[in-house]
Amino acid sequence: MNTMNTHHFLTPCFFLLLSFHALTSSATTAEQEGTSDFVRPIDRKLLGLHKKEKLSHFKFYWHDILSGRSPTSVPIVPPAYKNSTTFFGAISMIDNPLTLGPSLSSKLVGRAQGFYGSASQSELSALMAMNFAFIEGKYNGSTITILGRNPVFNKVREMPVIGGSGLFRFARGYAEARTNWFDLKSGDAVVEYNVYVFHY
Repeated sequence: MNTMNTHHFLTPCFFLLLSFHALTSSATTAEQEGTSDFVRPIDRKLLGLHKKEKLSHFKFYWHDILSGRSPTSVPIVPPAYKNSTTFFGAISMIDNPLTLGPSLSSKLVGRAQGFYGSASQSELSALMAMNFAFIEGKYNGSTITILGRNPVFNKVREMPVIGGSGLFRFARGYAEARTNWFDLKSGDAVVEYNVYVFHY
């Protein structure tokens, strides 16, 4: 390769390397300043977080219906072991009515949608993952999300509120569950929920 050809070959390579260095330097600077396309800081006011946080108490009844023509709780995974006394590994999908009173005929305020599964080999304890999807008043279309442990035979079970949507964006708090009624034969149950939630 003669000197002229070498010069023609090295010049584009030099400019290519220079351009690459400039691009990576500007990307590194953008990342350090938090202005990359992946993440950037924003003003809290844009999401309404400058408003005063409220603490609300919601009380309603959760109807878990396994019997009849139109059950609201449907098993989707059988227990891991046929002889398990705790039904360990069983999972049910739910679309349970939430009502103002313990009677199923009382006013419907929303639905509990999600699933629960038997998560213990030694006791009846469920993992609960569900959204309380409200249809009542200004909360229509908003949800509160619960994820936690439910030892079903305890008088009071406490589960965390991990978030929500709509009026419950950035929500946090906890829910208390108390069994109001349980039919041992059918498995149907009515549970009173008291939910305490911080929200904006």
